[in-house]
Amino acid sequence: MNEQDNVALIRKVYAAFAAGEVKTILDNVSDDAGWINYGPETIPYAGSRSGKAQIREFFQAIGDSTTSGTVIPEKFITQGDNVVAIGRYRATVRTTGANIDTPVVHVFTVRDGKIARWEGFSDSALVAEAHTGRAAAGR
Repeated sequence: MNEQDNVALIRKVYAAFAAGEVKTILDNVSDDAGWINYGPETIPYAGSRSGKAQIREFFQAIGDSTTSGTVIPEKFITQGDNVVAIGRYRATVRTTGANIDTPVVHVFTVRDGKIARWEGFSDSALVAEAHTGRAAAGR
């Protein structure tokens, strides 16, 4: 796939996320994909995962702990099989009612037309605070 095809794949996955279509996302992820969302364990969907079953658990954790989750991609940077999406993540935490509105950077690696690796970066202190209701040290 060329870089434009890779960006189209990522846009398709973001649209599926916004629509709650986890099956569509998983259909576009390789069987052995790596999935890392950086942040403390107080964020239910933080951590490293591998393979579709664990990636499904990632999306289940997002759905169980938040509502109205959406990623708003604002910019894509591509180089070969790598796509970096820069944007915002917005959601509401079910248990605290707190809103999450954080800048995000998502790094995708595409292999054979599917996402082979994803890394998510955000203001994880802000996200953790929204989930726990407690300000992180130094915030």
